[in-house]
Amino acid sequence: MKIPAAKLVVTSAAVICLVCLAACSDSQQTGESIGEEQERPVLALIMKSLANEFFVTMADGARTHQTSHDDEYQLIVNGIKNEIDLSQQVALIDQMIASGVDAIVIAPADSKAIVPALARASAAGIVIVNIDNRLDGEILKEYGLKAPFVGPDNFRGAEVVGQYLAAQLDQGQEVAILEGVPTAYNSQRRTAGFNKAMDDSGLIVVSQQSAQWDQTSAVVITSAILVQYPDLAAILCANDNMALGAVAAVMQAGKSDEIQIIGFDNISAVQNLIREKSVLATVDQHADLLAVYGIEYALAAISSDVELADKATPVDLVTIDDLD
Repeated sequence: MKIPAAKLVVTSAAVICLVCLAACSDSQQTGESIGEEQERPVLALIMKSLANEFFVTMADGARTHQTSHDDEYQLIVNGIKNEIDLSQQVALIDQMIASGVDAIVIAPADSKAIVPALARASAAGIVIVNIDNRLDGEILKEYGLKAPFVGPDNFRGAEVVGQYLAAQLDQGQEVAILEGVPTAYNSQRRTAGFNKAMDDSGLIVVSQQSAQWDQTSAVVITSAILVQYPDLAAILCANDNMALGAVAAVMQAGKSDEIQIIGFDNISAVQNLIREKSVLATVDQHADLLAVYGIEYALAAISSDVELADKATPVDLVTIDDLD
């Protein structure tokens, strides 16, 4: 794929525009000094909430990669205020279109509603690479958008950690599931993986509710579940932020010794809770490498006319035996 000539020069005005992003986004450009002609392609990484340690780790991994490949590309890093701030993510895409970036690597806040904005970017000649949360295939077809997905098998990761939990419980015991955003593909797949593991093990899912990936919401919802189901044996959380909230609610209820909790993401705060035995296990989808995989795919797409296929990335169970 040839880079249009108009995209090979980033002027000082464009750089200043990029720095002046909305207050709820964290934006960084790594590259030559302002005003200097830059012939390297410009890649934009657009993530979800930078209040979530998972995406902070993802951003750090991307910056580290760019620093070691400074002669190959420039990087702009963006994030939104919270996991469901779809309008801000759309605004960031439009800003990147106006700035004339060469590629957008995106972890979408929503698998469907973000597609029209990405279609605008593609129509402007920008390469789109989808990471973390898979875009909806039917909506992509509707808009004629091709965006390779680079990310883990969320179903398999959730199934594996669910099986590990089930091995600690007895058939017939009651469990609850905290989902992420219901319209997000990764939330749907993790929930499906949890449910399969529970069904296969003879455990009973008595409650399945969305806490919107949010720790505070998870505290409130878990507290209500504990009142409604006093015999609850475990809580399966579709991300570690919600696991933190579940732990807080269980502690407040004085049931830390009675209820097992699992998460998904392997953030450092949950690693500490695993060591303390407040959380049983989580799943590592290697946040520090996930954006890097997407960036490498974007660079390959920029330099070649070959259509890239989806790429599976590692996903691993993390228990106390895996931590130092």
